[in-house]
Parts: sequence; structure tokens; C-alpha cells
Amino acid sequence: MATKDWIARTSDVHEGARRQWRADRALRPPMRSPGRPEPSREVQRGFWRLIATGITSAEAALKVGVSVPVGTRWFRHAGGVPPLSLNEPSGRYLSFEEREEIAILRATGLGVRQIARELGRDPGTVSRELRRNAATRSGKQEYRAVVAQWKAQQAAKRPKTAKLVSHVVLREYVQERLSGNIRRSDGSVVDGPTPVPWKGLNKPHRADRRWSLAWSPEQISHRLTIDFPDDESMRISPEAIYQSLFIEGRGGLKRELVTCLRTGRALRRPRERSRNTPQGHVTADVVLSERPAEAADRAVPGHWEGDLIIGTGRSAIGTLVERSSRCTMLVHLPRLTGWGEQPVVKNGPALGGYGAGAMNAALSTSLTALPVQLRKTLTWDRGKELSGHAQVTLDTGTKVFFADPHSPWQRPTNENTNGLLRQYFPKGTDLSRWSAEDLEAVAIALNNRPRKILNWKTPAEVFAEQLQLLQQPGVATTD
Repeated sequence: MATKDWIARTSDVHEGARRQWRADRALRPPMRSPGRPEPSREVQRGFWRLIATGITSAEAALKVGVSVPVGTRWFRHAGGVPPLSLNEPSGRYLSFEEREEIAILRATGLGVRQIARELGRDPGTVSRELRRNAATRSGKQEYRAVVAQWKAQQAAKRPKTAKLVSHVVLREYVQERLSGNIRRSDGSVVDGPTPVPWKGLNKPHRADRRWSLAWSPEQISHRLTIDFPDDESMRISPEAIYQSLFIEGRGGLKRELVTCLRTGRALRRPRERSRNTPQGHVTADVVLSERPAEAADRAVPGHWEGDLIIGTGRSAIGTLVERSSRCTMLVHLPRLTGWGEQPVVKNGPALGGYGAGAMNAALSTSLTALPVQLRKTLTWDRGKELSGHAQVTLDTGTKVFFADPHSPWQRPTNENTNGLLRQYFPKGTDLSRWSAEDLEAVAIALNNRPRKILNWKTPAEVFAEQLQLLQQPGVATTD
């Protein structure tokens, strides 16, 4: 019936043209009515180029001539990931400007060959454009540039099913290493804090996040080659994992799993935008320049970096990271007797848990659990909590050195690790509520993540190799 109606409406067109129209319609599935077609890809490409410079989606939208809500929707629906190539298309494809020229010339009554000469295109290109991308809602072909551009963009789409949607085993592997439970050394699960409900936005500000294994997409991607060396189907790129999390409708992974990423962001933040954001006890013999040269090149194990991560209510956790293996130890700093029983007195006893005396005792306990060869030096920042460093050296044999003021890059491994630990211990939370066993479980989780710098081995594996070398007879040491 539809065919008869279509023939009736086009009865004034000769049979040869109608036959060509039917052939074109057969090559392409029916398209929905575009309504008001979306802006061209050139406009969208310009929008994402501006986003890459670091400006906001609102500013980029106004510069390319679309409304702020449209620009915001483009950015949020794409998860901050450009959904199309930012490279200019090759000259074989008609541009929107050329389609506008075709529409104007066609309206003046010029034929196909004359239009082709004006544009410098092959007549066949113009002929196919007029047949395939013309508006047909009136029953007759009327060429309009906006509709033609929309039809061409729809026909150019080549959607594919995401690998994480079709490959169940791979999807389960990725999800387990993103959101799996962390466990103590005996295998029991550590519940961690109760997080606030995820609302589709970035991580909550100064609030608990769920504890999980939280491997990064890059760690997951490269570990697959070790765990499944002979199964080529168990391969996925880090970018594919990120896009499954960030882009709405991509499928495979639930979007709330973005809370298991290091940053907890639900959107990718353009790198340029990040760049545009403005952001007495140390004597001459313990400054960084006096530290042994072997500690700088990371070739010899036993050199550590340390610091505190601070929480509310004067709570803190000590962090120690071995420079060679990247192995992490967390130092439990519980409240001292009398905490909370009387107002805090300036320059009074440090009952929060990380005064000089408590710090010395906790550090000595952690360091003396290591073999002597694996506790040579410790590099700390200028914090007063280690003002009793001389006693630490006497108790443990570990020489303490201090980085220069305002120079966190002199303790890069420790600063990076502190950033990773903030996933489990966010700023603005009370850190004294966690027991030593809880801290040990977090350290185990961190030490069993594969690291790119270690050729995708885990810090635990590298540290175990160092211990094994020490136990072999005849192995020379630097002591």
C-alpha cells in the first residue's frame, strides 16, 4: 500500500528517475524524521577542539554558535571524551558549505553538470548527493543543505557493539579488579566505610568512598597479557575501559563504577583545564644533599620515603614507600590516653597520635620488622612530627634525611602513593577509626596492584624477590 501511495505521489516523474530513487532507498534503511537537525560535525569538531584548549563547555558552546545547554549536554553525554575525530575530513567528502552551494545553484535551475563544474566535483558525486540526501517528506525530492548534511552524517555512522558488552568473561574480569573487595592477609573481607549513594556526579566532597581493589584501567589492560598469555580474546585497551565508564550508552560497565577510579570523576577532565587551575630540627648532616647517591637511582633496595596523611580531629596515618619496589607500609597512629578529655592546649602534649614521641615509637616498630639490609635510609618532609629523628636512627639503624622545603618532587613515590591512599582515606574524614589490621589490608591491596614502572609486576612480587636475594648465601650487601 505504501508503495502504491508513493508511486501515486510521484506519478509526474518519469519511470527512469523513479527506478533510480527506489534503488537509492533500497540501499539505506528508513531514517527517522530529523525534526530540527543537530549542528553539523564541523561545528561539533570545533566545540571539542575548544574543549581541548582548557575552556569550559559553556564558553566553547558560545564560541561555536550553539546554546550553553547544548554544549553542556554534549560534554556530559560524551563523558568529556570527544565522540568524533578532531582531524579534518578528507576532500573526498562534501562539506556543509558545498551542500549549501549545491542547494543555491539547484534553486536557480542549474543542471548537475553545471553545478559540478562550479564546485570542481565529478558530476556523479553531485548526482548521487541530490538523489540520496534530498528531503522527501513532501513526496518529491527537494534538496536542502541542512537535511542533506544530517542524512550524510547518519549514513556515515558505523556503530559497533562494545567488546565489554559481548565478552562476558572479560567484562567480569574488569569489573572484579575495579570493584572487587579488599581482603586481609587471611582472606577475610574488609567492609570499609559506608559510602553515600552515587548520584551520577563526581566523587562526594570530603566524604567516604567505598573501598575496592580499584586497579586502574591501564593496570587491568596490561595484566591481562600475564594472566591470559594464550587467549587473544582477553585483551582490551585502557581507553576502551575508560570510555565504557564515561560515555552514556556505551554499555558493558555500570557508570557508578567510576567511583572505583583513582579520582572518582564521572567525566574526563581535559588536561589543559587542569593546567589552567591556579593551584629547626633539620641540621646540615640530614639534608637531602647528604643522602647516599645509591638512593637516588633506585637500583639498590632499602631506601624509603615517608610522610603523613592527615584527617579530621588531628588524626593521621603514617606512610612508608620503598623506592625500588614501591612496596607500601602504613603506620598506625592511634589516639593517646587523655585525648578528648580536655580542650586542646597549644604546645601541650600531642595526644592526637603523631607527636614526636608517638611517631618515633610507631616508626621504630614498623622499620625493625624489616631486615637490616632493607632499611638503610628514610627521606621525610620537614614536618615537626619527626623532630626526634636522631632517636629513630639509634633505635633502627635507619638514617633519616629531610627533603628541601616545599619540594614534594624530592619524594615522588611517596607523594604518588599518598594520592592513591586518598581513595581509601579521603580528606575530611577521621582516620583514627581504622585499626592496624584495617591499614594492613589496604596496604596489601595496594601492594598487589600491578605497576607499569615494574613491568606490570606487583610491589609485593618485587619485594619478595628482594627478600629472596638477601636470603641467598654469598650475596654481597653495601653494609
